[in-house]
Amino acid sequence: MQQLARRVEESFSSGIVRISEWRGDVAVVVTREKLREVAQFLRDEPGMDFDYVVHVSSVDWPDDEERFEVVWEFYSVRKRQRIRLKTRVPESDCVVDSLSDLWKGADFMEREVYDMMGIRFRNHPDLRRILMPDDYTEGYPLRKDFPLRGKGWRDTFEFLDEIPR
Repeated sequence: MQQLARRVEESFSSGIVRISEWRGDVAVVVTREKLREVAQFLRDEPGMDFDYVVHVSSVDWPDDEERFEVVWEFYSVRKRQRIRLKTRVPESDCVVDSLSDLWKGADFMEREVYDMMGIRFRNHPDLRRILMPDDYTEGYPLRKDFPLRGKGWRDTFEFLDEIPR
């Protein structure tokens, strides 16, 4: 895995924020501007062969300037290796490039991140809600500043106040 990390770092001297290894897995943090280029390298470069997207997720770091981290995890079926590709975005400009044209399996997972965290994926073919109702406008439920009981929960569940305890 160190060889893999070294090859990525050598190919992208600018745009790589950090490469780390933990328990045999490599994580590459890139700038938003280099995201697609590094992703395409991981998929298409001979010897990389990351042909399967395992998942797309996001992390909310509310105290950081770049509040949100978007994480794609890829797997090479042939080499039996995985790698994580990460990028950070500020709350004021919550947009990253979609990778769903490179890995079709990223389509629904990017929609989930959009729906739950509000991170928009540029050039996504169908970026709309997937878990919440289409008319839901009360925020993004997985953000750390979202109320634990949700927004508008009293109106929806007011009958709960009438149940004897």
